[in-house]
Amino acid sequence: MSKASEFIEALCRIEESGDVEPMARLFAPDAELRNPTIARPLRGQDGARDFWRSYRKTFGEVRSEFRCIASSDRASLLEWKSHGTLSSGAVFSYDGVSVIEHPAGLITRFRAYFDPRALGFQLEHAA
Repeated sequence: MSKASEFIEALCRIEESGDVEPMARLFAPDAELRNPTIARPLRGQDGARDFWRSYRKTFGEVRSEFRCIASSDRASLLEWKSHGTLSSGAVFSYDGVSVIEHPAGLITRFRAYFDPRALGFQLEHAA
């Protein structure tokens, strides 16, 4: 299974059940995670747990769909669209791109790029 497929499978599990452990296991001990809503990167598997727990808590319901996936043995690029409800109950839809670096099998660097204004102020201080 490709790293992109493993990542998508783990994300689906987070979105459906809130279980972040399969995702956390994909990250290296020195991994770095970032997106536009956090001021400084989170690090390692504990950082991954915090990142993905915060992600899931932001939403009442969430589902991500992937339009374009480009992958090599060193990195994966995922273009996605997510939709559902925020924890406040407001309906949302936004899209973006995630860049995942995994040169030795584990994810060493994760970046998500999207316009946080698409989600309103609810995400300003998430993660």
